[in-house]
Amino acid sequence: MDNVKQNISENAPKVKKETKNKIRVEFDRTSGWKRFKLKYLQTNFVVSVIWKIARFLLLLGISYVILMPFFTKISSSFMSAQDFGDVTVKLVPRYPTLDTYKSIIKDNGYFEALFNTTLLSLMAAILQTFVCALIGYGFAKFKFKGNKLLFVFVILTMVVPHKTLQFAMFMKFTYFDFLGIFNPFRIMEFIPTVNMTNTFLPLAILSATGLGFKNGLYIFMLRQYFKGVPDELEESAYLDGYGPFKTFFKIILPLSVPMLITVFLFSFSWQWTDNFYTTVFFPSVNTTLMPSIVKVPPSLDTSLANNMFTAAVSNAAAMLIITPLIIIYLFCQRYMVEGIERSGITG
Repeated sequence: MDNVKQNISENAPKVKKETKNKIRVEFDRTSGWKRFKLKYLQTNFVVSVIWKIARFLLLLGISYVILMPFFTKISSSFMSAQDFGDVTVKLVPRYPTLDTYKSIIKDNGYFEALFNTTLLSLMAAILQTFVCALIGYGFAKFKFKGNKLLFVFVILTMVVPHKTLQFAMFMKFTYFDFLGIFNPFRIMEFIPTVNMTNTFLPLAILSATGLGFKNGLYIFMLRQYFKGVPDELEESAYLDGYGPFKTFFKIILPLSVPMLITVFLFSFSWQWTDNFYTTVFFPSVNTTLMPSIVKVPPSLDTSLANNMFTAAVSNAAAMLIITPLIIIYLFCQRYMVEGIERSGITG
């Protein structure tokens, strides 16, 4: 190999020193305009410059469309009622204040809502992550009759609007019976029923049975991920005497930590900002959750308020709601990106 390289280097044409000097002299004699024309007034260069400018303007416009509403909401949350009565104030508040945030935290029970929502979201996220991992592993690695049909039902849970199930779920957990017999309004008095509304039990049952909010999506993501796990790992575990469950807990789960963290974060975030299930299962105002803080605090001076001021109060409440999620995302974004990449979901 070395001999071949040596022969190629010996046979390659060499640029003599006189040729280099001649090229340098000719370049120095060329006028600046001609050099500029040869370098910049070429079709390829002009096309590339136009494409870069067009791409920059496109990205700038998209960034404006996406970021401007966020900036407007953040700015308006610091405005006072006087700012909304002043027509000259547009984006930057003239009398910035934190009274809106203080009133929401104090009057609307923010810390109580923070504690209750954290407890509820953690419970739902942990149950959904474990149950969906178990179901997704079964769909990915075990072949049985009706596998594809059952997975179609899983996909249907992502397609069917939740509004169509709202009344049925409310009645089921308002008159919940452990025998599985639908008994609304105590028609059959001999069947005992339990009212589970205004408790965490409905969401705990739905999460533990794989029917919770967005569970179909989590099962699909985990199934795609587990399909990419080599079968040789399971075969080696079976040769070592591991059963299916021991293989799942000892081999599969440790390999799936990024994906499990991704599903956990999705479940936690969606439950944190959920307004559908919390409205269905918590009809009483006594239970303070994050959606219940989105209202005008009574201690605020609303004499100069208008609809824009009410919207600004909602913006401030929204900022308080999403702040914990932003903090969690800053620490866990690496695992989320890695999990989404490994799941094979793109677009």
